[in-house]
Amino acid sequence: MNRNTLIVVLILLIFFVISFLTNILGPIIPDLVDSFKLSIGLAGFLPFAFFVAYGASIPAGLLVEKYQEKRVLLGAFFLAFLGALLVAFFPQFSVALVSLFSIGVGMAMLQVVINPLLRVTGGEEHFAFNSVLAQLFSGAASFISPFLYSYFVLNLHTGNTSFPLTILNRLVPVHLEWVSLYWVFALTALLMIVVVGLIKFPVVVLKDEEKIDVGGAFTDLIHNKTVWLFFAGIFAYVGTEQGIANWISKFLQLYHGVDPATTGAQVVAYFWGLMTIGCILGLILLKLADSRKVLILFTVGAVLALLIGLFGAKEWAIYAFPATGFFASVMWSIIFSLALNSVPQHHGTFSGILCTGIVGGALVPLIIGGLAELVGLRWAMLVLLITLGYIFSIGIWAKPLVNNATIKRAKDLV
Repeated sequence: MNRNTLIVVLILLIFFVISFLTNILGPIIPDLVDSFKLSIGLAGFLPFAFFVAYGASIPAGLLVEKYQEKRVLLGAFFLAFLGALLVAFFPQFSVALVSLFSIGVGMAMLQVVINPLLRVTGGEEHFAFNSVLAQLFSGAASFISPFLYSYFVLNLHTGNTSFPLTILNRLVPVHLEWVSLYWVFALTALLMIVVVGLIKFPVVVLKDEEKIDVGGAFTDLIHNKTVWLFFAGIFAYVGTEQGIANWISKFLQLYHGVDPATTGAQVVAYFWGLMTIGCILGLILLKLADSRKVLILFTVGAVLALLIGLFGAKEWAIYAFPATGFFASVMWSIIFSLALNSVPQHHGTFSGILCTGIVGGALVPLIIGGLAELVGLRWAMLVLLITLGYIFSIGIWAKPLVNNATIKRAKDLV
């Protein structure tokens, strides 16, 4: 295996780890609520603490240019290791907020590094394929992590004498079985520090569109109405994704008596699993139709699935909530590509601005939690109709300078 192939494999592993650490919050929120004796409003601060850290995306881009990829990767995994270890040793609400913020900053740093690194090490001609492969790795991690949570909750402190459980039985307090995941996260981050430290990295020369300029380019962009409209689109998408993923297990527990450690975790797993499948179907549809039409179609599907999940019977909700993941699958890539194709220059800086829109994953779940204190979780989750409505509107008003390539357009050019 040559060096570049090894680094491509490492990057795919990093995508897996990012998703593994990021998307476990949804399944474990009901346990965190019980363990810390939280109201739903306070529980909303847990995803807030994690996703608000993505405001560090632009500073992280500047760190990469100054210190290079390897040092930033090591720093990111150290922050994740430190954050996971904190909550593993001190499982308290205030510590969990600091821990999640630390892990979030680490994940934001990783996101900034890995895409340009994947382009260089995998080859530009393979970048599109490798990017899709990376998304599949992300989806696999999001699908697996809720089942790992269920395994630990159901088997810790039950007399099971398997080697990992024997160790965790000593480390994890009784009735706080979810803490076991953070020991796994700490070990995972530590192993990644060792692996990254041992591998020699190539020199990555950033393209102009991958560089972040906080000078004139940034000033030009923040005065551009289109930039803010698409920033709001990324904000709305991540807010929708996390607003659903973080609250569906608690919703099913409150309104349908579903056990969050088993069925609730499975529903969250299938949400991410169907999102991965939807990405594959989305790739096919984008070769057949204008991306704006695909975005409108999938957004309508997401709205219908969400309403069925919120107001349907238990049997309907268990299938409808994962279906929202399927319909949300194409939104990120379409909004991001429409955004970049709507601005003629400064794409690197624009990408950095767009990535800070990930803080939508902090604010929307927090708003839902706060409203749930007043009107109940079911009605509070209708806030997602606002974010989905905005995403729907993008399919109407977006006017990209370059449209996505379809089979029909390719034939017309021949």
